[in-house]
Amino acid sequence: MTTEWKQNNLLVSTDQRRMDVNAIHAFLTRAYWCEGIPFEVVERAVHHSLCFGLFDGNAQVGLARVVTDYTTFAYLCDVYVLESHRGKGLGRRLVQCVMESSQLQGLRRFNLSTQDAHSLYAEFGFKPLKHPESQMERHKPDIYKSAASGEQSAGPGKS
Repeated sequence: MTTEWKQNNLLVSTDQRRMDVNAIHAFLTRAYWCEGIPFEVVERAVHHSLCFGLFDGNAQVGLARVVTDYTTFAYLCDVYVLESHRGKGLGRRLVQCVMESSQLQGLRRFNLSTQDAHSLYAEFGFKPLKHPESQMERHKPDIYKSAASGEQSAGPGKS
C-alpha cells in the first residue's frame, strides 16, 4: 500500500519505486549515526523497510525509515531533511506522516534513537524509556568504519 501527502511541489510518499537510494546514501554516509555506511547496506535497508520519502519535485530531499512487523513493533530511524530544505517544518511533517500511516496503527511499541531531536519526537508522544533497565542493545557504532578499512570483527566463538 502506497501512501502519499502532497502540498505545492512537495510530496511525502511510501512508494518504494520513488526512493532514490543514491540520494539517501549520499546523506546517510555523512550522518553522525551511520557515517561511512556502504551503498549496499543502504540499498538493502531501504528495500526491507517502510520508507517515507520527502520529494521536492522529483528530487528526494528527506527520508524517514521504519523497520516494523506491522503488528506489534516499529523502529523509526534515518530521519533527515536536507539542509537546503530545513526550517520549513518538513521534518515535523515527515514524522507526522509516519505517525498517521494506517500501516502503523495499533502497534504496542514504537521506538527510536536520537541525539538532538527529542522535542520534535515528544510532540508525537515519544518519551524517554520508562524502564531503561529492561532494555538492552548490541551496538557497533564503528561497524562501517571497520568495514571500510578491511577489518573483520570476531564472531561468536572466534578470537
